[in-house]
Amino acid sequence: MTPQDQSQAAEQATEHTNRTSASSALNLQSADGEAGHKHEPFEQRLQHALEDTQIPRALGRFAPSWRASREGLFTKEEADYGPDYSFPHMRSQLRDAKDYAIEHQPELLAEFKAHAEAAGATIYEARTAEEANRYIYELCQRKGIELVVKSKTMVSEETELNAYLEQRGVKAIETDLGEWVAQLNHERPSHMVMPIIHKTRQQVGTILTQATGREISLENISEQVGVIRQEHRKAFLGAHMGVSGANALIAESGTVMMVTNEGNGRLVTSLPQVHVVMAGYEKLLGTYADAMTQLRLLARSATAQPITSYTTFITGPSSPDKEMHIILLDNGRSEMRADPRFKDALRCIRCAACANVCPPYQQVGGHAFGHIYTGAIGLVVTPFHHGLEAGAGPQSLCVSCNACETVCPVEIPLPSLILDVRHRTVEAKGLPWIKKLVFGTLARPRIFDLFTRLASLGQWPITRGSQYVRARNIGLLSRLPVMSFLEPMARWRSLPAFATRPLRDRVKKLPSKVSGQGLNLTVCYFAGCMTDRLYPEMGEAVIKVLEAVGVRVVFPQQQNCCGLPALNSGDRRNGVAMAKQTIVALEQALEENKADYILSASTSCVVTIIQDYIKLFEDLHYQGWLKQAQRLAEKVIDFTSFLERVVLPSGVKLPVQQPGASVAVTYHDSCQSCNCLGLRSEARHIIQNVLQVAVREMPQSDVCCGFGGSSSLEHPEVARRLLKNKLDNAQSTGATLLVADNPGCLMHLRGGVDADGRPIRVLHLAQLIAENMV
Repeated sequence: MTPQDQSQAAEQATEHTNRTSASSALNLQSADGEAGHKHEPFEQRLQHALEDTQIPRALGRFAPSWRASREGLFTKEEADYGPDYSFPHMRSQLRDAKDYAIEHQPELLAEFKAHAEAAGATIYEARTAEEANRYIYELCQRKGIELVVKSKTMVSEETELNAYLEQRGVKAIETDLGEWVAQLNHERPSHMVMPIIHKTRQQVGTILTQATGREISLENISEQVGVIRQEHRKAFLGAHMGVSGANALIAESGTVMMVTNEGNGRLVTSLPQVHVVMAGYEKLLGTYADAMTQLRLLARSATAQPITSYTTFITGPSSPDKEMHIILLDNGRSEMRADPRFKDALRCIRCAACANVCPPYQQVGGHAFGHIYTGAIGLVVTPFHHGLEAGAGPQSLCVSCNACETVCPVEIPLPSLILDVRHRTVEAKGLPWIKKLVFGTLARPRIFDLFTRLASLGQWPITRGSQYVRARNIGLLSRLPVMSFLEPMARWRSLPAFATRPLRDRVKKLPSKVSGQGLNLTVCYFAGCMTDRLYPEMGEAVIKVLEAVGVRVVFPQQQNCCGLPALNSGDRRNGVAMAKQTIVALEQALEENKADYILSASTSCVVTIIQDYIKLFEDLHYQGWLKQAQRLAEKVIDFTSFLERVVLPSGVKLPVQQPGASVAVTYHDSCQSCNCLGLRSEARHIIQNVLQVAVREMPQSDVCCGFGGSSSLEHPEVARRLLKNKLDNAQSTGATLLVADNPGCLMHLRGGVDADGRPIRVLHLAQLIAENMV
């Protein structure tokens, strides 16, 4: 069902359920059966997802429309109601409220319990999923309950309640529209808010036909919703227990806040004799005011609505003759709370915004990109709820694009937490042999230097003198271990050849002498390993532009890789070694040359040095290295920001001419540039105001191109799809030049252009400027 279809269906499903006979309620077929959900290995789930062509179509339509609607809503409300309704202000408020609740959980829990019990509710604290499920089953036994109706509750998915009850003779029926369709089809929800976003209306019609034994329309959504409503009427009237979740537990009153887009939630919590709430401790909030802040952000973040259809506050049983039980589940949450890094994940309000912007998620959906909880937050919490093995496979899909952190309404540092999970996975399972070889070599500068020089001499059979390693050139060499690994990678993206003369050899005469005119500044140029060893021409362009505006450029010969590839792969040992090497080399260069800046034209390297190093040495409690990293970070700047914030405001003119009329430029925002450094308009301003060339905006210019470091090697099919989307979007503008500011993206984009023979050149911003200098 498409997002539009699902939204329409949800609106129709909110009509109040009329009372009717419950005689056939027990005939509804549960998907779980006696065995419950099958936990297929990650590799199988991923393969099934890659074979399902509907997933990228459905999610690919949804994500851009959701982003546009969400951004428009926040912008409008800030304009209408002032800065207190801006996204940054509200997320800061909610983050503070959640942090307070996490730090003061014992006090708030005691307060909530006192008020809830005074209102007539029974509180049960479950340490494990088994304890929570057993409590509900024993309650069913005592009351003689054989049929349970449920509204949407992710905690019950976490505990696998449906299967647990089914195995013991109690039927549990989901009444959320999407959850029920997923249940009938023997599936888990693929999305925390929109469970069947990955399905078409035709698929839903087929599922309903099979479940009811009569022909249901494959096209008419109204008919499908009518069938679901009719079947659920029987269940509502026949069930004596209703199970719901909670969006917040308000301590000051003992109130459960529940947010839904369908009317089923109110029926589940009011019609049955027994109402059971299942919630994790992280749902605790101190006050109604905190809950209102959450309301303002939840719907906007989840479905880009100003507010959901139903917001229900429940304090005690719905009537004196009924019961209310509130199960508070731990299941790893205490361990998260005790961890200084991972306790931030307890802020999560389950809006699924992180999934909505995740590029790999849009290609494979939630069944592969997650376990029970999906999206970026699922990669973080799964090891705590279900063990590291359950999260080890899915975490490898993350491309570290950082988009999830930009939309998270409670500012969870999701990308760095995912890397922490990745590190723990590597510690437990080890690295693949190819990564061990590559990172071990990178961490040893002399060996890396020797290897690249030898490789540049011996690569001719697979490059034929070109700048690329192409699959067609590998041929019989594919029988060799390394070549058998490279050949499939080169089929859809030509790989870069090693430069016969790295940048460090080409610039040995630096520092250069510049005229007294211009900025009269000195910068240490940190090229990064890709520019140095693969694309020295990019580095030469950077130096040419800097010298043209009066900048003295120093190239520290001791520089090596910043460590990003290892750190992003969870190899902290080699990553730390390279971080220390980089700090020592750059500190020495700063001191010897009295440099004003450390400049890099690789935004990935910049983010690594100014952000990742800080987190790394904080986590390792290396106070000495942390202070050095902090001092160094103050001096580091990227090439684009240097031009925009230092060169252009000074009044110094770049000696450039306007390119010919045949030149048309489109721009790709690299993930590190826009999501980590906040760069969006700067490069476009330079292109338009300095070169006098209009930028033809491509659709989704700030969505990941699919490189993602080594993730494009581990999951080439996902990377290939993301690359194709990016290049198709670029070509749709009619541009002849595709420009970016990050060598990793440029390698990926150039390789795709070469492999497909596309009529577009890919350049670094510095190259574009240098090519048009007079």
